[in-house]
Amino acid sequence: MAKTEEKTRQETHAGDGAGLHLHMRTLHPPVPVPYLTKEEVTSTARAAASRLPATPAAKDLAFYGGLGALAVAGALEWPVALAVGGATWLVRSGRKKTEEE
Repeated sequence: MAKTEEKTRQETHAGDGAGLHLHMRTLHPPVPVPYLTKEEVTSTARAAASRLPATPAAKDLAFYGGLGALAVAGALEWPVALAVGGATWLVRSGRKKTEEE
C-alpha cells in the first residue's frame, strides 16, 4: 500500500510543471542616444551655475553651521534652531534691502 501512495505522489508532482513551455516576446524599442560635445556640456554647466545664488559669507556659514551642529548635538531642539535661523535670516535680509536703498 505504501508503494502505491508513493507512486501516486510522484506522478502528481511530475505533472505539476512538466511540458509547460513559456514563450515571451521581447521588444527592443529604438532609444536615441544623444551625442554631447565638451563645449555643449561646458556651456550648459556655466548657464546653470549663473542661475545659482551668490555664495554666502563665511560668517553666515559659520553661524548656520554652528546652529545646525548644536541641534544635532542635542543642545538645541530642532524647532528652536529653525526659529532662530529663520529669524536671523529675515533680519539680515531686511537689513540688506534697507542698505541697498
